[in-house]
Amino acid sequence: MNETSKNKLKIFFKEYFPYILIIILIILIKQFVISPIIVNGESMMKTLHDKDVMLLDRITYHNKEIKRYDIVVIDEGSEYIIKRIIALPGEEISCEGGKIFINGKKIKDSYGYGKTEDFYYKVPKNEYYVLGDNRENSMDSRYFGSFNKKDILGKTSFIIFPFNRFGNKD
Repeated sequence: MNETSKNKLKIFFKEYFPYILIIILIILIKQFVISPIIVNGESMMKTLHDKDVMLLDRITYHNKEIKRYDIVVIDEGSEYIIKRIIALPGEEISCEGGKIFINGKKIKDSYGYGKTEDFYYKVPKNEYYVLGDNRENSMDSRYFGSFNKKDILGKTSFIIFPFNRFGNKD
């Protein structure tokens, strides 16, 4: 390599390397830390609206346990779905007369609305049972069954758009 080529290479790295580094950093943050996600449909109404743009937190569950009532993003296979955690691994969940019970005890279900048909389900180890808040219009664990922890991409609750709905919706 001659001296001119070396100088051109040096100039290229000096001028463009910071931009390349920034692009790589943004890609890594989006892939592994936090990324935007769009609500698709009305299954989480009144909490979330169709087309809300939210932030998906991909790292919280590396350090903390998944909790009941968390809003999570799940890789369902053909799409990502946003639902609320209702039952944890090993729990028995049932609905009787529109009331939700965990291990036979009625839980606070202030998020859910609409008629919920009766059901019973025993959640396997390492799996979670999720429901949409709009119980009459939600494809959730009543349809798909419970979801393995590895299918839960992360937690979401912060809306960034539209601006009139900006903020935490936990």
